[in-house]
Amino acid sequence: MTPVLVTGAAGFIGFHLARRLLDDEQEVVGLDSMNEYYDLRLKEARLEQLVRRKGFRFVKLDLADREATARFFAELRPAQVAHLAAQAGVRYSLQHPHAYGQSNLVGFLNVLEGCRSSQSVHLVLASTSSVYGANPELPFSEHHSVDHPISLYAATKRADELMAHSYSHLFGLPITALRFFTVYGPWGRPDMALFLFTRAMLEGRPIEVFNHGRSARDFTYVDDIVEAFVRVMERPPKADADATRLLCDPAASTAPFRIYNIGQQSPVPLMRMIEVLETCLGVQAEKQFLPQQPGDVAITYADVGDLERHTGFRPRVSIEEGIPRFVSWYREFYGV
Repeated sequence: MTPVLVTGAAGFIGFHLARRLLDDEQEVVGLDSMNEYYDLRLKEARLEQLVRRKGFRFVKLDLADREATARFFAELRPAQVAHLAAQAGVRYSLQHPHAYGQSNLVGFLNVLEGCRSSQSVHLVLASTSSVYGANPELPFSEHHSVDHPISLYAATKRADELMAHSYSHLFGLPITALRFFTVYGPWGRPDMALFLFTRAMLEGRPIEVFNHGRSARDFTYVDDIVEAFVRVMERPPKADADATRLLCDPAASTAPFRIYNIGQQSPVPLMRMIEVLETCLGVQAEKQFLPQQPGDVAITYADVGDLERHTGFRPRVSIEEGIPRFVSWYREFYGV
């Protein structure tokens, strides 16, 4: 069996995807640079869970290293590639812009070249709802224009989508891009709001509530993300001969390339998320209300109709179910 390559396997979503594929008795090669964007101990703990499993092999590699990445793809020749390695975070991009160029642009170009040279059957790319940027039309649809990103992170991920489309068109490489909406759950990223709020509240510190609490997010539980990802991986896109659709539909393509949103399709006010977290922790949060952060979108709201039509699945886990699961993991992992 040809192994599935999961890049960013020590990251939040990459870890969950790799674990799911192993549960499905797939062989997995997990790749990660193990950078220090956040606490390495969390990444190492995720990786420790994976290396114990039969069928998993780990490779430490920085995808921005062109020669090393080319050698790796030449040796492995993966048929399926789940690309989750990226420099994430909107706010981090304000102070560390070059990290996004190296990881999200140079690194992804090397992945595209690797997939082309190894004639991969399907590349599935993790993108983000941040690409919708200043788009005022809700819910966000793949058929909307995404030409106005408001953060460098969003701009690099949109560039990834465009680079992927060009490779799909030029070389017939089947590629699917998935736009994730505010993913949360056990083993999550420490820079995300739910994680930051939980830590602060348990330590008796105030939480920073941006946009004066008037934001809303399409919070999507990680298991729903993984389920959709797996279903999409099993369905490589095919070319669409109807070139006339290109004139009016940004989601159309004559190449074997598609884009899908993965979101709850139910934006939750930030203050409601805090209420649920307070109930789970048994702690009343001290709130420090602050202005909107540069690069942040006030509301995210996914239209997942295309995903449901393509895979028969739509995310189902509400925050009333998902947040208690996160809190239970957090208490156990950190011994709180």
